[in-house]
Amino acid sequence: MHPRLLARARSCVAAGFPAATLELPGTGERPRHPDADRARADLRRAVRAGEPVPDVVVDRLVLPLVEQAAPEWRAALDALLARPDLRGPVAWSGGIISLGVRMAVVEPRIAAAVLFAGSYVPRAIVEEARTVTVPLLVLLQWDDEGNDRQQALGLFEALGSREKTLHANTGGHTGVPAFEGDDAARFLTRHLRLAPEVSGQPSSCGARSSTRSGRTGGPGTGPDRDRRHPPGSPGGRATRALARGPATATSGLTRRAMDASHRSALCDVGYR
Repeated sequence: MHPRLLARARSCVAAGFPAATLELPGTGERPRHPDADRARADLRRAVRAGEPVPDVVVDRLVLPLVEQAAPEWRAALDALLARPDLRGPVAWSGGIISLGVRMAVVEPRIAAAVLFAGSYVPRAIVEEARTVTVPLLVLLQWDDEGNDRQQALGLFEALGSREKTLHANTGGHTGVPAFEGDDAARFLTRHLRLAPEVSGQPSSCGARSSTRSGRTGGPGTGPDRDRRHPPGSPGGRATRALARGPATATSGLTRRAMDASHRSALCDVGYR
């Protein structure tokens, strides 16, 4: 585990949340997705040229990732919450916002979410966002060079949650202020402590396979978003929630576990 990710996991544990992480499809040591790599290159060329990014390019980059990663995460939650020393509820924090929206829609064990508006967002994901109901904290960097600000604001407006808060800060993609990590911790503490416990009931995670059209910068489209994020900050590649004990493999995916005994779990997703 990268030192910055380990620091974030420890920060989550210090706040009372067991923490775990999964590598996203096509990143890190996992097999590459050639079509996604080509789509990422096409997106970068359009951004550098100051041209609109075609929807079809974003679809090729983001949709396969969301369709593969969401069931993997639900399977991971099944396995982790089946442990006798872990209980829900669960929260989602950071990472690719399209995946965060999908998980907030399909995973009933998620009680709250912190979303980072740092990428393009699929048009169909915007429509899907209208069905989100969990409390949300959304972070937006106002001067993010790789993000469409108006699109991010449009997504926030579309999110269906009755309780949703937008924190907008000046600065670029990697300039999320350190205090936002503290605010996110307070937000998650408030909602996870009050939410009812949940069990590790099987999620039928393979049931959803609908195609989503999309717009998000996706993995690796911006600069290294980890450089200036404090431990526990929701931006960038993140620490995932939930576990106690040594690192093990779950459903063929890497699980990172930190020792903790609280009932609440913080589930965080991101990328390099």
